[in-house]
Amino acid sequence: MSVDLNQIKVELVEALENAENLRALDEIRVAFRGQKGKITLLSKSIKDVAPENRASFGKDINELKDLADSLIEKRKTELFEKEVEQQLESEWIDVTISKKDQKGHLHPLTQIQNRIEDIFTSMGFIVLDGPETESEYNNFEALNIPKDHPARDMQDTFWTTDGNLLRTHTSCIQVRGMKKLKPPFKVIAPGRVFRYEAIDASHENTFYQVEGMVVDKEISVANLISSMRTLLREVFEKDVKVRLRPGYFPFVEPGFELDISCLICGGSGCSVCKQSGWVELLPCGLVHPNVLKAGGIDPNEYSGFAFGLGLNRLVMMKYGINDIRHFQSGDLRFVRQF
Repeated sequence: MSVDLNQIKVELVEALENAENLRALDEIRVAFRGQKGKITLLSKSIKDVAPENRASFGKDINELKDLADSLIEKRKTELFEKEVEQQLESEWIDVTISKKDQKGHLHPLTQIQNRIEDIFTSMGFIVLDGPETESEYNNFEALNIPKDHPARDMQDTFWTTDGNLLRTHTSCIQVRGMKKLKPPFKVIAPGRVFRYEAIDASHENTFYQVEGMVVDKEISVANLISSMRTLLREVFEKDVKVRLRPGYFPFVEPGFELDISCLICGGSGCSVCKQSGWVELLPCGLVHPNVLKAGGIDPNEYSGFAFGLGLNRLVMMKYGINDIRHFQSGDLRFVRQF
């Protein structure tokens, strides 16, 4: 039996040395350690060994099994590393090669978002971020929109199977911010939002916003208007015609709609402004006391203003883009213009 064991060991070592790939190695493993492999069959012959020699034979068999497993695993590692090196060499690409005609650039939405962040940080604001999948409480209830509130119909919502939702505005980032920051503070919250609504030249189901909030003592509408005029002047690099009209939003009181004169048609009327000459750009108002309370802020001591800037529409006005659907079309002819 010792001759058989030594012979199997020699055969195994020789076979492993000649294995050129992982597939060949697996065939060797089956030939020696499979159900009908040489070592397996030899171990089954223990019943034919004299009783006084069975213990010694069993020990030798187990040592051979361990040795075989160790040698096979070692060879597997060697062959795997060899195949990886061959693949890397055959598929190698020099990523440092510069091709001028393939130079990338930032999307127009990203460019203007960066510009807005620079403008607001120069005014003392800090930039906050948050998850795109939100809880119902942060997206609605903490913003003074309870379950039975009719204002929920204003924001058709994508719900997830676990009871959460895709945020319909970035105001929920402000909710998180109020719980972490102590007033006075000034924050903006840029990001992507989602609404289940019909798509046309000025509406998308996925778009971008920049929400903002200022909380301090004795905040008034005058502070709000001044900040918004500064923002628009810096973005458009000129004074733009605006109007402030009453608007209803549960999280502000009083609430306003800040519109700008349509820069696509010059105010004469087009599909973007729905022939009105004005584009709804910036819902805003003074923060509702219930929202401050939900954020752990005493409304008797502090007040604030908040706004929600439609980033897509701002970019459309900035660059004269007549259809919001271009932003997510994936058409390189569009993005290469910027």
